[in-house]
Amino acid sequence: MNAADKVQQLERRRRRVRQAIFGTTERPRLNVFRSTSHIYAQIIDDVRGTTIAAASTLDKAIRTSVKSTGGIEAAKAVGKLIADRAKAVKVTTVVFDRGGRMYHGRIKALADASREGGLQF
Repeated sequence: MNAADKVQQLERRRRRVRQAIFGTTERPRLNVFRSTSHIYAQIIDDVRGTTIAAASTLDKAIRTSVKSTGGIEAAKAVGKLIADRAKAVKVTTVVFDRGGRMYHGRIKALADASREGGLQF
């Protein structure tokens, strides 16, 4: 299996997951995107089509406090930061969108840290 096939499979899984998951105003979607060197999280209201809160390893607070931006520690830091930013805009419950990725490693670390920070999903 070559790299193009893997990208196509990921895109197919991403579309399949997004058919079932929809963020409302009362319960927005927590979207996670993972690259090899960074991890990004957004809380999105799909009804209005707006991003309510966002956090990533590109934030200065996380870049300076974490040794590597592509590891599990960085994912935990992003999870805590997105939970804090969600509390600031009075969001407590979300729908988790793992972006077609398996629920383990950095994705799981981000989800667990955001739960510890107060988000419910």
